[in-house]
Amino acid sequence: MPFRLPPTVQWIAEAPAVRIVDQTLLPTQECLLDLCDVDAVAEAIRMLRVRGAPAIGCAAAAGIALAAALAPDDLAAMKAYLSWATDTLAATRPTAVNLFWALDRMRAVWESWTGDGAGLRYALSREASAIIAEDIECCRAIGRYGADLLPDGARVLTHCNAGALATAGYGTALGVIRAAVEAGKKIHVWADETRPLLQGARLTAFELVADGIPCTVLCDNMAGSLMAAGQVDCAVVGADRIARNGDTANKIGTYGVAVLCRHHGIPFYVAAPLSTVDFSIASGQEIPIEQRSPDEVAWLAGFGKQAITPPGAGIFNPAFDVTPAALITAIITDRGVAWPPFEESLRALAEKTDSPGATL
Repeated sequence: MPFRLPPTVQWIAEAPAVRIVDQTLLPTQECLLDLCDVDAVAEAIRMLRVRGAPAIGCAAAAGIALAAALAPDDLAAMKAYLSWATDTLAATRPTAVNLFWALDRMRAVWESWTGDGAGLRYALSREASAIIAEDIECCRAIGRYGADLLPDGARVLTHCNAGALATAGYGTALGVIRAAVEAGKKIHVWADETRPLLQGARLTAFELVADGIPCTVLCDNMAGSLMAAGQVDCAVVGADRIARNGDTANKIGTYGVAVLCRHHGIPFYVAAPLSTVDFSIASGQEIPIEQRSPDEVAWLAGFGKQAITPPGAGIFNPAFDVTPAALITAIITDRGVAWPPFEESLRALAEKTDSPGATL
């Protein structure tokens, strides 16, 4: 079932531009933005015009290809410009590890390059295109592995948006759901609205309605009551960074969903590509948690249209929380499903070479 919007992130080499779907305008407006300089790409990532760990990584890779297209022809000057562009993009969002993974992959190309500037431009353009194409294949692989975990007739709860809009296309958590539906299973999705920016209500529901997958939006604080009533069969969420022990950072509120699932005996699955696993950190205690603007909480959906808190009230606005590995039933990746103990199973999957995402 094709997603009706254009790809979330595109590298348009002939422009040159990074083309994105502006997610701050959904679901009421469907708008494509052509970002024509590095600062515009950084602003789009920072302001959540493009969001979701895999999509951020794709946008950053395309941003480096854009930087190369705009840089001086002299190789030394081009590399200096690429270094600035890399630092600028790396400073946008601290938690999503795919951002740094993609920038490191692009850096490996330009730092080792010894040819001329034109050749480097072509090499970086090709690498950015490859990262975007591989992300879609990885999501489809995640979907294939995860679909088997969803029984026919499953009522699946998800939090935030881990769909086509959070990736280059197809999605991670929603990729699992899409693949199950494509396999002929009847699935109903409970979509947490996901305060404060309502990515579930605005984006997840938008995708599911577009694809004709039955869905119901619920306020975040309704999930426990729904589970107690026996209306949830499993939960599937995405991830912005996974420590090597399986501790997972995802959109704020995910930890609470996992606790509720454990209390009610409901499977809690995380879906993410292996590139989201940060093997350099031992546990979730080492994951940096982004603190975002109080305005996102003070205004309805964070967009400055309707104030919902009084002036002078203190506001706490972390973008993510960490779900301990002990609360996670399994982690669905592009190379297979990891089961506890995750330090062993994730490492084993990372060492696989016979899968669509093996080049990652």
